[in-house]
Formats: sequence, C-alpha cells, structure tokens
Amino acid sequence: MPKPFPLSRRAFGGLMAAAAPAQIAGADRPNLLLLLSDDHSAPYMGAYGDTVIKTPNLDKFASEGMRFDWMFTAAPQCVPSRTALMTGRSPVSCRMGRFSSPLPPDIVTLPELLRPAGYFTGICRRNFHLDGSPANRTNEVVERTFQKYGLRTFDRRVDWLDRNSPAAKTVPLVNEFLDKVPSGKPFFLWVSFNDPHHPWDRNAIAKPHDPKALKLAPQLPDLPGMRDDLARYYDEISRVDGEVQSILDIVKKRGLDRNTLVVFMGDNGMAFPHGKGSLYDPGMHVPFIVRWPGKVKPGSSTKELASGEDLAPTMLEAAGIRTPASITGKSFLGVLRGDAKGPRDHIYAARLAHGSAGVTDTTKANTFDLSRCVRTKTHKLIYNCTPQYEYWPVDSGNDDGWKETVAAHQAGTLKPELDRAYFGKRKVFELYDLEKDPAELNNVAERPEYAAVRKQLVNIMQERMILDYDFLPLPMNG
Repeated sequence: MPKPFPLSRRAFGGLMAAAAPAQIAGADRPNLLLLLSDDHSAPYMGAYGDTVIKTPNLDKFASEGMRFDWMFTAAPQCVPSRTALMTGRSPVSCRMGRFSSPLPPDIVTLPELLRPAGYFTGICRRNFHLDGSPANRTNEVVERTFQKYGLRTFDRRVDWLDRNSPAAKTVPLVNEFLDKVPSGKPFFLWVSFNDPHHPWDRNAIAKPHDPKALKLAPQLPDLPGMRDDLARYYDEISRVDGEVQSILDIVKKRGLDRNTLVVFMGDNGMAFPHGKGSLYDPGMHVPFIVRWPGKVKPGSSTKELASGEDLAPTMLEAAGIRTPASITGKSFLGVLRGDAKGPRDHIYAARLAHGSAGVTDTTKANTFDLSRCVRTKTHKLIYNCTPQYEYWPVDSGNDDGWKETVAAHQAGTLKPELDRAYFGKRKVFELYDLEKDPAELNNVAERPEYAAVRKQLVNIMQERMILDYDFLPLPMNG
C-alpha cells in the first residue's frame, strides 16, 4: 500500500470533509471506470453521425448509455486537460501551465477523495501526464529537483499505478488491477490510450479508410495530403475502438458491468488545423459517453453544455461523496439520470504552453501560445494574449496536409476564409456567432451589432480569471 501523501492542513481537512458522511452504503457504490482516448475530436465516431468511420464497438457502447453532444475539455492540450479531469478545477488555478510540471502536492485529486470512502484506485496504460514529463529525466537539474522534493506524487495518490505501457499490455494490466481490488470494495480505474495521438500510423487497421471517401470539415482544406492525414487519423480511432472493447469485455466477464459507471471521452481534440492547441471547437470538443445500467437511459443523448472540470464532481456525487469547495466543476449527475437540466450556460477553457521542451521558435504558436475562451451554445469569445505568434498547428506542422496548405496559401489558391483563418494577422479578440458560423472562420468581434455579446462574454472571462488567480492580464471591454 502506498504511503499517505503529506497534504496541507487545509487540503487534508477538505479531503476528510468531502469523504464523509457518505450517502450511499459501501456495497451500493458504483465502480468508476474512465477510458480516455488521446486527441479525439467529437465528430469522429459513428455515434456522432460520421457515416464513414469504423467504430462499431463505441457505437454500441453509446447505444447502451448517454451521448453528450456538447462536452468540452478545460484545455486543448493533454496535461492541462487531464489536470481538470482529475481535480475538477481549471488547470490555471492548479498551476499546471507547463507540460514538464508535476501536479502540485497541495492540489487534491479525484482518487484521493474516493479512497477515504472505501474506493480502491488505479491508473494504467499511456502516460497520464500529471507527474511531470518523461523528458524531465534526461535533464539533470530537473530530475535532481524532482527527486529532492518528491515531486512525483501519484504513486502515493492512488493504490495501484502503471506509469506507461504499450497497447499490448492493456488486457493484462486491467486484469491485474481488478485482481487486486479487495473483496467488497468499489474501484476507480483510469485507462489512457495512445490513439489517435499524432503521429498517425499507416495501416493501423487491417482495412484502412479510403481518403477519397471522407467528408472534410469546413475548416480543413480539401487537399490530397489533408485527406491522407485524416484517413490515418480515422484508422487510429478504429484501432482504439477495439482496445476499448477489450476492457468492456473484461468488465462484463467478471460480472462487474451492472454496477460500473463507465465513461469514454477524448482528452482534447485532433492535431489538425483549428484543432489541438487552439480554443476553436475541434481543439476541445470531444466525444463523451456514459454507461451506467439502471441509472442512465440506454440510447439517450443530451445537448447540455459540459466541461472537463465537471467529471470529478459528477463521479463524486455518483459515489455519494461531498464535493469540496475548492472544486469549480459542476456535477451533471441529474442530466445522466434524466431528472435535471445541465448546470451550465457556458464553458471556460485555457490554452497554455505546449510540449516539454523550451520555446524553440519565437514566431509560431504551436509550442507557445496563451489564450482563454468563454463558449455558450451560441457564441464564443477567444482572448489572445500572444497574437504576435503566427498560427501553426500543434504536432502536425510537418505533415503533408499542412505543407500543402502552406503551399496553397503561397500560390494564392487557398479559399479566402481559410487563408484569413490560418495566415491572417491574429487579433487579441475573436468572437464567433456559432449558429451562423459553426466552423469559426468569421471573426465578428469588431462588429457593432455584437458589442453587447462581446461585453457579456468578456465580463464572464474577467470574473473567472480573477477567481483562478490567472497570471495573464485581464481582457478589457472597449
């Protein structure tokens, strides 16, 4: 059993207050299983209306639970997004603005709140990203600092931990964890997958998707390289579809499916233009499906807004555990049960530094860019604090799709709206009318008829940044 982690007095007190008294008897508490794909945007599943992609297992899973049509991560990047999932808080408030950062010891996580209430907790498969980057170990000063101050903390935050294993280990690891769960105890298990993270493998599945058969989103230039990149992205989603099913099969075989709340979601969006690393919808709008037999209506869906911050408080409420005041996320358990509306009229998200290395290019926004956004069902405001950086897609800037996009821009053959979006001068404020412009290609921030909407969203952003103790200057109405 891992040693207890030395929390601060305030954090420890909040932890105990949250864990007791419980409202659900131990034997009736649901098991909690989080299955997290990597860089997976929402439209790319059959259950979300894509008629080409091969996701039979995930589509069946969706038919057994509730599909969320408007789930957004708290950040369009792996580390800060996962911070929100595990803490129920903004990554900014948790001081997780660098990939190389470990989660601060005073920040309490979902597993730590579950353990005092009797849960056996674990994490496995792909790197979970909250104990500092593996690249830290190659830097002598960084590694020495981590060792000296005990900054890798997750072996003490959970009962069972696998830091990083290949896909071939998925089934053995899940079985190993379940074998260790004490009799009569509920469990929490977080399984992370590699797919469909860039780079996208060729022939990831036996029958790859045909690039010519794909329907490209409006923000993607219809170029041969872009189609080829997207087809390989589809293939990796199909591959993770099988990996997810292997876990669901284990749960069913062990007779655990009836009392297990299973969540499938993406950690952030796709590494394509307007995607990962940006606050446009393809960067943070992810699939989110919940199956909980007897509690969640099979084949149901909701258009209520939800944030990655909301996962932790929802799981806590499902387990009958009080949510500590430090958590800013909102439980949507009532939505799952079909007896309440969603708790949100907007979501808030932050773009922070990307990657484990330092800033190697002082002109492009793929590694370093700082921005915030507020999104309602009808509008989105983006506040860019580093607009001087040229837009560049995260991870895929050297792939054929983007190279051909740059070449089309240079040749003057790129569609005007895409040319403005990717190669125009970036503005401090971007405002999008999502009902008229769901692809977010037409910035209306300076139009007089949108002044009231802009002011409303700036006010919401200011309040949130103040409460998060954000390090960026506040956006001002003008």
